[in-house]
Amino acid sequence: MSNEPQFRDAERVDVPLILQFICELADYEGMLDEVVADEATLEEWIFDKRRAEVIFVLDGGREVGFALFFHNFSTFLGRAGIYLEDLYVRPEHRGKGYGKALLRRLAQIAVERGSGRLEWWCLDWNRPSIDFYLAMGAEPMSDWTVYRVAGEKLGELAR
Repeated sequence: MSNEPQFRDAERVDVPLILQFICELADYEGMLDEVVADEATLEEWIFDKRRAEVIFVLDGGREVGFALFFHNFSTFLGRAGIYLEDLYVRPEHRGKGYGKALLRRLAQIAVERGSGRLEWWCLDWNRPSIDFYLAMGAEPMSDWTVYRVAGEKLGELAR
C-alpha cells in the first residue's frame, strides 16, 4: 500500500463488483447460501433509491476492499449516524492497513456530514474482526440485543 490509500465512490457500472464483494464476504462468514441479492436489486436500492452507498479502497488502481453503508438516526442525539453494513478486504490484501483506512474514511464521512456516530454489527465468532475493531477504539454494545423480523414473519406482521 502506498503512503495514502486511495478511495473511490462506487458508480452504477460497479454493481457486478459490489455483488462480487458481497458474495466473497458472505463466503468468508459461511453465509453464502443466504445471499439472495442480485445485480438488478443492488442497482435499484443503491443507485435508483439511493438507500446505501459504497466506497472502494484501491491498491494500484484496483479495488481490494469495500464498505457499504447507509444513514440511520439517533433520536437521543437528534441527528443521523452512519451504519456500516459491510466492510471487506480481500484476504491477499489484509494486514496492509486497508480495513483501518476504510474505517478512517467512514469516520471522516461521518464527521463531514455532522453525523453523531458510526456503528456496525460483528459476528460473535469473528475474533480477528473483533480484535481489529477494539484496537480502532470501537466499544461493544453489550447491553443491547439485535432483533429482526424478516421474510414470511415480516409479511405476517405487516398484515
